[in-house]
Formats: sequence, structure tokens, C-alpha cells
Amino acid sequence: MLQVNFIKANREEVLKGLAKKHFTESALVDTIISLDDERKKLQFEMDERQSKINSFSKEIGQLMAKGEKWVAEEKKLEVASLKSFLQPVSDQLNIIQNSLQENLIKLPNLPHTSVPEGKTPEENEVIREGGQKPTLSANALPHWDLAKKYDLINFELGNKVTGAGFPFYKNKGAKLQRSLIQYFLDYNTAAGYTEYEPPFMVNEASAYGTGQLPDKEGQMYVATVDNLFLIPTAEVPLTNIYRDEILKEEELPVKMTGYTPCFRREAGSYGKDVRGLNRVHQFDKVEVVQLVHPEKSYEVLEEMLLHVEKLLQSLELPYRILRLCGGDMSFTSALTYDFEVYSAAQQKWLEVSSVSNFESFQTHRMKIRFKADGKTQLVHSLNGSSLALPRIVAALLENNQKEDSISLPEVLWKYFGAEKI
Repeated sequence: MLQVNFIKANREEVLKGLAKKHFTESALVDTIISLDDERKKLQFEMDERQSKINSFSKEIGQLMAKGEKWVAEEKKLEVASLKSFLQPVSDQLNIIQNSLQENLIKLPNLPHTSVPEGKTPEENEVIREGGQKPTLSANALPHWDLAKKYDLINFELGNKVTGAGFPFYKNKGAKLQRSLIQYFLDYNTAAGYTEYEPPFMVNEASAYGTGQLPDKEGQMYVATVDNLFLIPTAEVPLTNIYRDEILKEEELPVKMTGYTPCFRREAGSYGKDVRGLNRVHQFDKVEVVQLVHPEKSYEVLEEMLLHVEKLLQSLELPYRILRLCGGDMSFTSALTYDFEVYSAAQQKWLEVSSVSNFESFQTHRMKIRFKADGKTQLVHSLNGSSLALPRIVAALLENNQKEDSISLPEVLWKYFGAEKI
């Protein structure tokens, strides 16, 4: 969440940033400024009246001690009059403060200066590519056919038991999932991340804290009786571990990793782009999250970018890294890099990771702070997928298929217990 003082001091900069993100409700900026001015005016009136009440109350005590009861009674009438005026002002102040908060949470984070202009994914900036695209035979199969051929994933059974987008992994398909998850966790913990296995549901305060609410209500599954949300990513429970906490400067950076299933409604998704594992409603993902000193967050973002890049290199998959344009960024992000792997049988790029710096947008909502030199300030939060499994599995199956087997990258041999499927 943006801070009111920053908005008021940098109105033109805020408007330009919102325009780069193609945010259409920029009039909210002036509404927020106006509401804050009104809030300050009412607060001044409240403080002024309360100061007089406190002063008169002290005088009343002194007058009573002197035996000047009749003068004290007059002062009591003045205090009663001030209090009668105080309550309506207090009520109005609460209304203004609530309205201010409601409008503030509608504003997205501002994009970093390096974010390119643009509105659609086609306008994202490719910053580098790596790996070699394989050359497949003419009869190469897409992953959904390979999954059936080797009895790895049953999409039809998922449709029967739950619905479209909830596949069953079985046999060596299930083992490949476990192998990838364990490898990703080992890779992250070796880099200094502390592993957590968090809850798979969170409360409303947690979903609000990381910016899923009120922006993505329609994309989340909700356990309505208890008002709990199935998580769209481990980022949500992991970052909220430190909600309402004040850290010591020497405790930074905080590095966390965790495996969770992720649940996303993906309302409106249909067609060839969602076939097989391309877009599912429940999927496995390993996440990395960092809470860092604000002066180091962009340095850390580059470190996290290299961390994910080396992980993809170890899987021997062709990949590319994109810097997202303003119109394709998330509500909460200040700068996002997407990783895509090349799916050879489908001849298309598939997104497998996003690495983002949220600056203080999330931590302001969650009140995650640190103290240095007697001063308390907000930390910056960052997160990245390391990695999301479905499209990684799709690319591994398609790119490594042979006539009668599917080869696996060497880093997975000890986890999977074999060199191929």
C-alpha cells in the first residue's frame, strides 16, 4: 500500500507511475489527498478540544481543592459542552479515516523506473536467453500424450473426481513431482533459505497483507464458513510470518522457502493455452521469499534472479528472462522478471517463475518493520517461484522424449532413482 505522505509529496510522480501500469482510476489520487486534508483538519479540531477538556479538568480539581465549588461547577458545564461537540467530530473523523483507507488499498504499487512501457505480454522486454532448444522428431508428442503413453498423469480422472484443471499424478509421474520438489527445496536451503511447511489456507488479514485482497478475490478459492482462503502461492503465508513484527537490523535479510500446493480459479481460462499442464487450478510450487533492508532490495532482486536462472540451467531447459512492462505487472509489484522455458513439442514459451520486488508495498500493509539507530522503518519484501512444477514437467517431458523413453537431467537422477522414464 502506498503511503499518504508520499502520495501528497509526489503527486505527479504517482500519476505517471499509475499511467505506466495502465491504472484507470487515477482520480483516486486527488480523492486521497482531499480526504487526508480533511482528516488532518478534523484531527486538529479533536486535539484542540481534547486539550481544553484536559486543561479544564485539571482546573476543576484545583478549584475543588480550594473549596471554590461553584466555579468548579461552571467549568464542569464548559467541559460537558466541549465533550458534546467532540463526539460528532470524532464520528466524522472515523468516517473519513475509513474512507481514506478504502481508497488507499485500491491503488496498485508504482513501477520502478526500469519498467518498460507497454500494456500486453507481447510488449515485455526479453533481457536474455539460455540453453539450447532441442530438435524433435516429426512424430514428437505434446506432454499430455506423453503422460498417457507412460501412464504419468490422468487428466480425465481429475475431471471426474474434481473438475477440469485438477490432474492426478500417478506412478512415475507422482515420483517426478516429489523428486522436483525435494531438489528445489535442497537447492534453496543450500543457498541459505530457511525451509517452512506453511498452512495451505490463510485468513483475510494475511490475504490482504500480501495484496491478494481486495485485488484478486475472484481468483481465490474460499472456505466460506470459516472465511479462510486457499493460498495461490506460498508467498502469502511465508511473508505473513512477520506481520506486525519489528526486526533488528542485524536479522536482515530474512530468507524463507517453502513447498505448497497452490490454488487458483483462473476464471475465464479456456482453449488450447490451458490444455494439459499449461494452466491448472491446483499445482505444486516451491517459493523463495526475502525481507531485506530497503537500500539493498534491488541488489537482492538481482541475486534472486541469478538463483532461479542457475536452477533452470541445472534442469538443462532452454529459457528466457523477461522484464515485464507496466501493463502486464501485478497489482503489488514494483519490478517483475518472468522466466519462461521453451516447450519443444508445442513450440511455445511457458512461464515457470516470476521474481518480484514489492519494495514496501506489502510490508506497509503488514507493518513489517526493522529498527536501526533508534529509527523504525519498513523492510522491503521480494519473492520468486523456485519453481512452479506443471510447466517445468511439461517441458521436461516434451524436450527430452525419445522413441521409447524420456531422459531426465542429471541433477534429478539421485532424487528419481533413475536416469529416464
